[in-house]
Amino acid sequence: MAKIKSLDDLRKIRESTSDLSSARTGQGTVVVVGMGTCGIAAGAREIMNSIMAELARRGITDVAVQTTGCIGMCEKEPLVDVIRDGSRVTYGPVTPGDVATIVAEHVVNGRVVDSLAIGRAD
Repeated sequence: MAKIKSLDDLRKIRESTSDLSSARTGQGTVVVVGMGTCGIAAGAREIMNSIMAELARRGITDVAVQTTGCIGMCEKEPLVDVIRDGSRVTYGPVTPGDVATIVAEHVVNGRVVDSLAIGRAD
């Protein structure tokens, strides 16, 4: 990790992370993986790794990937939320094989994968 020695150093760090912060504030796409103990026990770490690998494989760098604790639907774990264009869609239970479909259809093309979606908030 770089040491911050001046205000200019801090400005450079802010500029280099602006894409991720814009996604967190609703100006981009955010993928949230439920990583409570129930999610981890159901395989959420593998899902998180699959999401990161799929985004990297496609060269997608403008999507923020975040984790959260228990989402409250333990029986549907692992859960993944995609927040895009002002709406939130919850997918579950997600398998590693579902990740490429969710990324291609929803993250890239904006089309909800109805066969995997279990909830929506617009």
